[in-house]
Amino acid sequence: MREGLTRVGVYERSLPVSGERVWENVHDWEHLPWLHAGSFAAIDLVDSGDWGWRAHIGLHGGGRILLELVIEDDAPRYVSRTVEGPGAGSEIWTDVDARGDDETAVRVEFWLPGVAAEAADALGAMYVKLYTQLWDEDESMMTDRARELSAKRSASETPRASAPATVSLGRLSDLRPQLPLSVRFGGRGFRVVEHDGRLVAYSAVCPHLLGPLGDAPVEEGRVVCPWHGYTFDIETGRECSGRRLKLPPPPRVLVDPENEQVYLDAKLDAKFGG
Repeated sequence: MREGLTRVGVYERSLPVSGERVWENVHDWEHLPWLHAGSFAAIDLVDSGDWGWRAHIGLHGGGRILLELVIEDDAPRYVSRTVEGPGAGSEIWTDVDARGDDETAVRVEFWLPGVAAEAADALGAMYVKLYTQLWDEDESMMTDRARELSAKRSASETPRASAPATVSLGRLSDLRPQLPLSVRFGGRGFRVVEHDGRLVAYSAVCPHLLGPLGDAPVEEGRVVCPWHGYTFDIETGRECSGRRLKLPPPPRVLVDPENEQVYLDAKLDAKFGG
C-alpha cells in the first residue's frame, strides 16, 4: 500500500509494439496537448532527463496541474504524480512488460488521497475510461511510428531502382476534384494540394518523429503535425516556429499549358528550403 493513498482501480492492456516504442512514448512530454487534445490543453516543461520529466499542464476545460513523471528503470515502471492543482497527491503507477518486438503489456494502478470507500469504484471507473482513451491514442501513434521506421529500414536495405524523372498525374480538370491527393514519388509519400492558385507537393511525413501530415489540413500555406504541433510552410518546407527542421524536398508539380497534363518532376524547386 502507498501510505495515505487508496487504490481505486487497475487498467491492463497489451500493445502491439515493442518496449522501445512504449518508453519513447513515456519520455515524450510534447505530444500531450496535441495527440491528447481532448484531455490536455497546453504543456510547459520545467525539467526533463533520463529520470523522466516535470511540467505544468493545462487541462481541457480549465485547470492547471504540475505533473512529475519519474521512471524506475529497475522495475521497470514509471510513476506519474500530480504535485500541484486538481488531484494533487494522486499517483498513477504503470508497469511496463516488454514481451517482444510487437508486444508490450502495461498495468496501470490509480492511487488517490482522501477517498471515501463509497466513492472508490466510481473514481476507478472514471480513471479506467480516461486511460483507455489515452492509450488508444498512444497506441495509434506508436504503431504508425513503428510502421514508418520499418519502411525506412526496408528502403535503406533494398537496392534503389532508378526512379523516373517525371510521373503523370493526369489532366488538371480531372485532378482538381481529387485534391488534396496522396501520391508516391521516388519511394516516398507526398501530398498534392492547390495553394495560391497553383499545385504544390509536400512530404506526407513529419521529419520530427515521422508523424502523419497526409491528412492534416493546410491553412494559410501551413500544415501542422497532429502528434506534436510542429508547423511547416508547404512552399519552403521550413518549420514555422524556428526549430531546425525541414520537410524533405518534394517533386515540383508542373502543368503543361498545351494539354493541361499534370506531372511530378524530380527537379527541386529552387526556393524550397531557402
